[in-house]
Amino acid sequence: MDSTHSRFPSRRLAVVTCMDCRINPLVTAGLQEGEAHIIRNAGAVVTADVRRSLALSQRALKTDEVWIVMHTDCGVLGLDDRAFLDGIEADTGIRPEWEPGGFESLEAGIREGMQRVREDPVLIADNVRGFILDIESGEMTEVAPAG
Repeated sequence: MDSTHSRFPSRRLAVVTCMDCRINPLVTAGLQEGEAHIIRNAGAVVTADVRRSLALSQRALKTDEVWIVMHTDCGVLGLDDRAFLDGIEADTGIRPEWEPGGFESLEAGIREGMQRVREDPVLIADNVRGFILDIESGEMTEVAPAG
């Protein structure tokens, strides 16, 4: 890596997106290397760990915009959290303390994520946007916040 690269994203942007192997977050969002932090997990769910990463991104590494990008044909869409945890417990005898994060609709999942960012008192939530990525066409559609 050459010395002109910075740990501070040049677009001051953090993108929360899914770990789905079909997604290249930089290409999807029209970004170049060095422009944004990319935070990935199953379903692009705004969990406590995502909020931790956003706080570090914002407060230590100078980002001030957040995009939440969920996608069509997501494996977490329609996932029954209770049934999933029941299955793990039946297989292992252990019930995880974490929640899988299944959601019933992409729009609702994005709005819930945006709300979690906005309600976290340590996060900078002035510029939070949500998008649905169509996994087939590559098109991103913005989702209006609730209310």
